[in-house]
Amino acid sequence: MTMRLRRSHGSSQFVDSYVCRICSRGDEDDKLLLCDACDDNYHIFCLLPPLPETPKGIWRCPKCVMAECKRPPEAFGFEQATREYSLQSFGEMADAFKADYFNMPVHMVPPELVEKEFWRLVNSIEEDVTVEYGADIHSKEFGSGFPVSDGKRKLSPEEEEYAGSGWNLNVMPVLKQSVLCHINADISGMKVPWLYVGMVFSAFCWHIEDHWSYSINYLHWGEPKTWYGVPSFAAEHLEEVMKKLTPELFESQPDLLHQLVTLMNPNTLMAHGVPVVRTNQCAGEFVITFPRAYHSGFNQGYNFAEAVNFCTADWLPAGRQCIEHYRRLRRYCVFSHEELICKMAACPEKLDLNLAAAVHKEMFVLVQEERKLRKALLEKGITEAEREAFELLPDDERQCDKCKTTCFLSALACYRCPQGLVCLYHMDDLCKCPRSKQYLRYRYTLDELPAMLHKLKVRAESFDTWANKVRVALELEDGRKRTLEELRALESEARERKFPENELLQRLKSCLAQAERCVSDALGLISSQETGVTSPSLTVEELRAFLEQMSQLPCVMHQLGDVQALLARVELFQAEAREALDSSPASPGVLRALLERGARLGVEVPESHQLEGQLAQATWLEEVTATLRGPRARVTLGVMRGLIRAGRSVAPSPAVEVAMGELQELLSIAQRWEEKAQMCLEGRQKHPPATLAAIIKEAENIPAVLPNIQALKEALAKAKAWIADVEEIQNGDHYPCLDDLEGLVAVGRDLPVRLEELRQLEVQVGTAHSWRDKASRTFLKKNSCYTLLEVLCPCVDAGSESRKRLRWQQQPGLYRLDAESLGLSAQDLRDPGAVIVAFKEGEQKEKEGILRLRLANSHKPPPPLQGAASPPGGNSIGGGGGGSSSPPPSCVCGQTLASPGGMLQCQLCRDWFHPACVSWPRLGASSSSSSSSPSPTPTQRPSPGAWWEWDCKFLCPLCQRSRRPRLETILALLVALQKLPVRLPEGEALQCLTERAITWQDRARRLLASPDLAGPLERLRSLRQRLLGGERGGGGGDGVGALRESSRNEQRVSVENGDSPSLEKSSSLPAELEALGAALPRLQGPVLELPESLRRALEELMMEGDLLEVTLDEAQSLWRLLQASRPPPLALFRLLLQLEQAERRGARGKGRDPEKRRKRRAERGERDPAPGKEELEPKRSRGAGGGGEEGENPRDSPPPTAASHTTVDL
Repeated sequence: MTMRLRRSHGSSQFVDSYVCRICSRGDEDDKLLLCDACDDNYHIFCLLPPLPETPKGIWRCPKCVMAECKRPPEAFGFEQATREYSLQSFGEMADAFKADYFNMPVHMVPPELVEKEFWRLVNSIEEDVTVEYGADIHSKEFGSGFPVSDGKRKLSPEEEEYAGSGWNLNVMPVLKQSVLCHINADISGMKVPWLYVGMVFSAFCWHIEDHWSYSINYLHWGEPKTWYGVPSFAAEHLEEVMKKLTPELFESQPDLLHQLVTLMNPNTLMAHGVPVVRTNQCAGEFVITFPRAYHSGFNQGYNFAEAVNFCTADWLPAGRQCIEHYRRLRRYCVFSHEELICKMAACPEKLDLNLAAAVHKEMFVLVQEERKLRKALLEKGITEAEREAFELLPDDERQCDKCKTTCFLSALACYRCPQGLVCLYHMDDLCKCPRSKQYLRYRYTLDELPAMLHKLKVRAESFDTWANKVRVALELEDGRKRTLEELRALESEARERKFPENELLQRLKSCLAQAERCVSDALGLISSQETGVTSPSLTVEELRAFLEQMSQLPCVMHQLGDVQALLARVELFQAEAREALDSSPASPGVLRALLERGARLGVEVPESHQLEGQLAQATWLEEVTATLRGPRARVTLGVMRGLIRAGRSVAPSPAVEVAMGELQELLSIAQRWEEKAQMCLEGRQKHPPATLAAIIKEAENIPAVLPNIQALKEALAKAKAWIADVEEIQNGDHYPCLDDLEGLVAVGRDLPVRLEELRQLEVQVGTAHSWRDKASRTFLKKNSCYTLLEVLCPCVDAGSESRKRLRWQQQPGLYRLDAESLGLSAQDLRDPGAVIVAFKEGEQKEKEGILRLRLANSHKPPPPLQGAASPPGGNSIGGGGGGSSSPPPSCVCGQTLASPGGMLQCQLCRDWFHPACVSWPRLGASSSSSSSSPSPTPTQRPSPGAWWEWDCKFLCPLCQRSRRPRLETILALLVALQKLPVRLPEGEALQCLTERAITWQDRARRLLASPDLAGPLERLRSLRQRLLGGERGGGGGDGVGALRESSRNEQRVSVENGDSPSLEKSSSLPAELEALGAALPRLQGPVLELPESLRRALEELMMEGDLLEVTLDEAQSLWRLLQASRPPPLALFRLLLQLEQAERRGARGKGRDPEKRRKRRAERGERDPAPGKEELEPKRSRGAGGGGEEGENPRDSPPPTAASHTTVDL
């Protein structure tokens, strides 16, 4: 709806000239008047009658005044707005209006300012302000602000709680205590809440609720709502004041105050004696108005509220008075008050007691009034009557034509005028027809109404009857105790009739609860006597009080006699107990029997505690006597301490004091010996066995169990057994094994006994560990994953391809030792003969396995490499070989593709490897710094012409597992081993390895000294001398010497000039590499021709030498012979030169020279550490996916050599 308050428009229109409508002149502008309705001009002196001065405020001309007077009068009210809003759009409009009106943010406008401005606008005649108010919105159509259980959506648990709350405005009108719940129809605004969306200045005028009911308003959110209220006793005074101040309005509309269109300033009402109260309702607050309490108010700003009516029992008289008031004003009723009263009277059992009493009073008045009206109807001669179910008729068909009241109990109608109907108060206003044509339409007869009234009376007075019965039963007014069943019946009656909570009902419930509790306790006491099951005990005083409580209850207690009998038995027991305590000390059996009787009573008797004390004392003395004086008694310290603790709690007596003294003395002696034994067990200074034996012998005389003495005895027995074990080992046929000695040392260190033999064993074990550490440093590579025993023993599973791969994939320690693969158990390792036999068998298995592996790898096609070739029988790299249908070989990294430069083939196992995944031989290294192949002399660099002496022999990390020390070093280790009085498995294996190496060395020397090899060796020697002579004299046509000297001079000059050598020039690389690279195109071979049988013998012997983890000079000589009998492996030489050149360029780019570093390490007598991941984790990296880990920097140092550093004179 739209509310309009007057406000000036403040037009700024400028008018150049004005002309009077009467004289048609425009002079004397100060005397011209402008009509506010039609904008015509008049001189004040031209009007009839003329005006003495210019009027203030709004002025209308005579023509407009005449037109306004001729208009028909309009009813007061509010205009319906034409625009529709959503909640959001209305809020935006409301906030914008308020902010613009007050020229400040809406939340900063004080409520006092809004209230003052509101009443100023109401009282102002000159200003109009239009606001909009979303009032009387049906919640059934648009939804309620409260949760509603209508099944349309699932509610949360919190919403479920609010949906059923009595403060929910959808629930409050239909509560059982509310009268409106007996009206079936959903009366909008009364039973169904209305919603109100307000803005600033939107107001609700002075009014009272329909049927003078209660109203409740809840402000969900938004700005406050200002309320003004007048108490119900001043309602008529307010109406009189308004009629007095605005009589013309009430003349045209007598029910003006029911139209919600009248506003009057509260100050005006208070000035005429009307009491007015006010409040500001904030969000989350309720406002309740009482019956016939006038109220009005306005909104401070944008807000959202919800309101509904409700009626309680005290409203019924006000509702009846409201109907009489409506009858006088001829106002329509919302519902029939008589129908509501009769409907509640028809079902009195459903009414609350308070409501039943109020309905009874109203029904009584209603019946008396109906009798009087029907009697008057008879007196007028109307005798015809007809029953009518008025509740089935629509309200507009049963309204009185005179007063508009909705009829229910009776109405007067006419046969001739069937459309007419009046209530009995206006029986003379029906029609002019004869009385004989008129008849009574009634709902109930006069006999039925008293019956309904009687039912209400019974319901209303049933509480008094019930209360009288309860009072007589509880106060024993008739001297008779009721049974529990009778009291329970009275309680059930109150519950069934829904009596309100009251003092009598509480007393009845308390009496019943007390009686039932007494019955339960009494039954528990009695059942414990019969079954022997103990229940929570009562004291004697509590039992007497309990008996007294049962006697005082106003109901019959059948268990009273049983409780009295129990009290008699308790008193008899008390007398017997006092007699036993007063007599001479009784035996424990008598005391125990009395206590058992007392326990079965289920009552705490004071004498029972005294009997328990006497029994505890006698029992303790018996236990002490049995413990200390029993035959062969040996008591523990815990038992003695327990007896002493128990003795402190028993009643004191001379016998108790004597027993306590004996126990304390025995405990002190035992504790002293325990402390002495504890010092021997835990002290840093250990004692010899003789001292401990003396301590143990002395402590055996104490009649007590001493744990520390027992532990000392066990330690002494272990020490004697340990000494016997040492003597047995030392007196055996063989030296003792290191494992046995280590076990004895570990056991001896843990014993709390000083053992003279322990120091000797520790020295022997330390010496053995030192020898093994030295052997490990000699054989094992840095960070090697192999153990020393693995390296020294033959690799019996060398022929397994999966073994080679798994070695790289498994974590260290996950594979079995070579000693285990030899079939040796821990016991076999202690037998030298078994070790030798197993080693010999392992040698054969290793040889057979490597032959199978070589054969299998030889059938693999070489990896593809464009433009490269692999010489038969020599070190190879990936070559063409693309015609084979077999899959190409894969490196240990798992990649099957060849590297950009090619792949290397192991000389022993014939498997293929990426250079980035393994360590490769260096062609340009001298024999003193290179570990992969020998040089002609210990300090000489390789000759470019003697290509068969170049360092190109490659053994994979799985075939070369150790550093392969020289035989002289191993012999020194064996000499040190012979001095050890301890046997080590590694020592046995080293002896077998040395014997195997010497045997092979003898075979190689015999073969090299044979006549078949005398000629080839002589040819190689002369050829080498010829090549060396050519190099010294600058011959050979290749300019190698000149090239080497030139590169050195260029480097020297470059350094002297301050220039760093360029990585792109040939002078940046060592001259040896340049010389070797330049000599490649002129290499020819083979330089020797050997018979096939001799070649096979050499190759077989070379294979066996490569299996040895020992460096022998004869192996180098065999290698050079075999190398010289083959064509030069040019592709391999090119690959190795490329790798070494790339390595040195990278090292110099980082400021490192690997050649100089190797020289410095050689001068210090150190060996080059094997580079790359192969030495760190060869087993893991081979299966871990490649060269990324192992090939990070594989060329930092040359790999361990498989050949000797010395040569055979050729």
